[in-house]
Amino acid sequence: MSVQAVVFDLDGVLIDSEPVWEEVRRGYVAGHGGRWLPDTQERLMGMSTEEWAAYIASDLVDGVTAEEVAYTVIDQMTQRYTEGLPLLPGAEDAVRRMARYRPLGLASSSPRALIDLVLGKLRVESLFQATVSTEEVEYGKPAPDGYLTVAARMDVPPGRCVAVEDSSNGLRSAHAAGMTVIAIPRPAHPAAPDALALAAHVAGHLDELTPELVEVVHR
Repeated sequence: MSVQAVVFDLDGVLIDSEPVWEEVRRGYVAGHGGRWLPDTQERLMGMSTEEWAAYIASDLVDGVTAEEVAYTVIDQMTQRYTEGLPLLPGAEDAVRRMARYRPLGLASSSPRALIDLVLGKLRVESLFQATVSTEEVEYGKPAPDGYLTVAARMDVPPGRCVAVEDSSNGLRSAHAAGMTVIAIPRPAHPAAPDALALAAHVAGHLDELTPELVEVVHR
């Protein structure tokens, strides 16, 4: 049962975007007189646009709609990315290295506009056979919808895919889809032990992601 595809997450795997998301969303909540709760950032990680915008509008800020939240936050994220991508070390090399090995997919909680902006600025959009935003499926991570959809679009069984993830909800999502998972957790947002245990391998950085490693962990 050989590997047929490698599926990347975006936030926290290719770009160090979680601090930017947190800063922008915290700023939005504070600017509207809202309350940022101790577990807010952890809860938001992996949510689709519809889910996190609704959470902010219903639980953190009064007097705004989910649509207003999403529009303002995504607009600010677009501006930040346009000014400069928080690219993680080895990201572009890892994408190009794995693209020479197998077809690539991407399953991200970011909205479609930001996925396309990031891949375009990296000049790697043509290397991905399929990309899916969780705003395009029914449920965000930790549900498996995004990973199942990208596998279907690539016409590859999920069990023949290896996913590269960092967050607790992302690891749970890829594992629930039936994929072999390689974890590259971010020190600033460490994955929960039970989620990390779902990974077939835990790597320290993207330079460790090689075809040889993928072949070994998928056996």
